Amino acid sequence: MSDFVFAPPEQIVVPVAGGGLFPVRRIFCVGKNYADHVKEMGGDPKDVPPVFFTKPADAVHTGGKFNFPLATDNLHHEGEMVVALKSGGTHISEATAASHIFGYAAGCDLTRRDLQAAAKEKRGPWDTAKALDDGAVIGPITPASDIGVLDKGSISLSVNGETRQQSDLSLMIWSLPEIIARLSGLFELKAGDLIYTGTPEGVGALVVGDTCRIEVEGLSPLDFQVYERHG
Repeated sequence: MSDFVFAPPEQIVVPVAGGGLFPVRRIFCVGKNYADHVKEMGGDPKDVPPVFFTKPADAVHTGGKFNFPLATDNLHHEGEMVVALKSGGTHISEATAASHIFGYAAGCDLTRRDLQAAAKEKRGPWDTAKALDDGAVIGPITPASDIGVLDKGSISLSVNGETRQQSDLSLMIWSLPEIIARLSGLFELKAGDLIYTGTPEGVGALVVGDTCRIEVEGLSPLDFQVYERHG
């Protein structure tokens, strides 16, 4: 007989391209990782160490129908590449960081921009802006064993067929080894962790009825449609 006082939640998973499921443990995100995006948000590129924040594991949404979030009138898209870890540790060196990568996926860090602006004004945390339900949209994970280290290649986001974000992974301020090394100095990274690596310029609003596509060169595209929430 189980000792749980109610049934525990199901394991959050992301499909793997070619078959299999990736079990999600934690979600880490990098803010301000493309110079052009830092500038459009009013910042100075690389004036501070990487900005990290988190989302709950159950914020994962694997595409398709997306219900417009609660408590916002200004939902923004942020197209990103996501790194999925197969192992981890603390104080990981940049030289060995790539050995911990299982694979990569196209992703979208959805943000309640109005709540983020209010938090910034009061110098408060971003939790309500970033940790929204279904706010970590992600496509199928392509194993690194199939494509090697993904440190360059086009990344783009379109809404209703119109390109809004277009850049290259090589333009990230902080490289994947730097991100993993620095994160592992703050948290013990483990298998199942996802890292959203930051977004280029061109972030903007999504409204009910929009169809969004994120493409990262070499990976499966991510598509989702914004529906009106009922209830």
